[in-house]
Amino acid sequence: MKKLLVILLAALMLVSVVACGTGTNEPAEPGDKATQAPAAEQGKVFNIYAWNEEFKGFFEKYYKVPEGVTVNWIINPSDNGVYQQKLDEALLNQANAPTDEKIDMFLAEADYIGKYVDSDYTMDISTIGYKNAPTMYEYTIKAASDTKGVCKGVSFQCCPAAVIYRKSIAKDVLGTDVPEEVQAAIDSWEKFDAVAAQAKEKGYYMTASFAETFRAFSNNCTKPWVDENNNIQFDDQITAWIDQTDNFIKNGYTLTAGVWDQEKTNQMFADGKTMCFFGPAWYYNFSMTNAMDPEAGCAGDWCIVKGPQAYFWGGTWLLAAAGSDNAEMLKDIFETFTVNTEVLEKMVKDDNQYVNNTDVVKKFAEDPEYGNTAILDGQNDIAVFYELAKDIKWENHTNYDQILNEGLQNKLQEYYNGSVDKDTAMKNFYAYVKEQYANLVVPEN
Repeated sequence: MKKLLVILLAALMLVSVVACGTGTNEPAEPGDKATQAPAAEQGKVFNIYAWNEEFKGFFEKYYKVPEGVTVNWIINPSDNGVYQQKLDEALLNQANAPTDEKIDMFLAEADYIGKYVDSDYTMDISTIGYKNAPTMYEYTIKAASDTKGVCKGVSFQCCPAAVIYRKSIAKDVLGTDVPEEVQAAIDSWEKFDAVAAQAKEKGYYMTASFAETFRAFSNNCTKPWVDENNNIQFDDQITAWIDQTDNFIKNGYTLTAGVWDQEKTNQMFADGKTMCFFGPAWYYNFSMTNAMDPEAGCAGDWCIVKGPQAYFWGGTWLLAAAGSDNAEMLKDIFETFTVNTEVLEKMVKDDNQYVNNTDVVKKFAEDPEYGNTAILDGQNDIAVFYELAKDIKWENHTNYDQILNEGLQNKLQEYYNGSVDKDTAMKNFYAYVKEQYANLVVPEN
């Protein structure tokens, strides 16, 4: 029954999802749930769906819950689509759920946010009295808006991403660890590949995962994964990533580990042999704990630079669930994490976050006394990200991106590990796509 409910919800959502996949079809008409005004009386239980405890930590640290309200966190892992499955089941039952069990707010990532904002299960945040601030990054607003331009939520963070390089290894390979000089050495993919060869000669890896550079390429695509006729299409940037990865694996410039595999994260220890990692602020704050290990780590031996091209990775959006009876609290949460400068400045100073407020990050970017000492060697990472964020655009996204991005990487990893040949890996990718989305058209074998 649960599986049937998920299928039904997916079918309902795809009525608008398919239309908005490439931005070329007619937009779906908004449903009544998305535009109805929330109940005036405020509920006593506030239910939040999330896939990890990152935002939960910020919420409990910085948000003062109204007296008499109980916050209930429903957290399911994102692995294998579990989070979306559980969330979809709850949303499908939202209208009939008891008042205290209705979802009030849920979190979504960039790869699948469109699925929810283009559905009737999220509501126009202007109906709760919230107005997007001019200090918010425009792409975060676009990502949370449906095909009519109706905004359904906010993001508390902006996620420009960088090359995070190991200073001691850069010094050995390039003869310098100075950010400006390292950037000059890897400011194009041709130079990056050449340095990878130099690193190999010195006994190092350039990256620790075959998929390490994927986001830097995929976020610069000039066309979407799926065209207006539902055909799968490979952008030149995706093809370039595959070509680079083939070369890196062949020459031993990288490992065959996945982005989240232990083999890769072990390379973050002090005895690791990898020069570059790719990611935004949240990546080294939450995913490079090995580097910050007090005994085996190497905190302070890192700096960040733009690298070959600007890109962003991820982000967390807070979406307003249609049917919530906590409009006032929803508005208050949104304001706390987008325009409350006292809270946002603490998130930068105490949590090394790159917040979604241009005034706040500009203040830190221009502060000569500010620097990240948690993992970087006092470098002002906000200043680097502030420049990178100017180039972030929300273009060529589809609601199929997560499945296609992860599916391609997973199937190619089997090839890079030697389990199958490349042709078989691609056939397996197309078969996987059809299993997930029967409406998509894959290239003929």
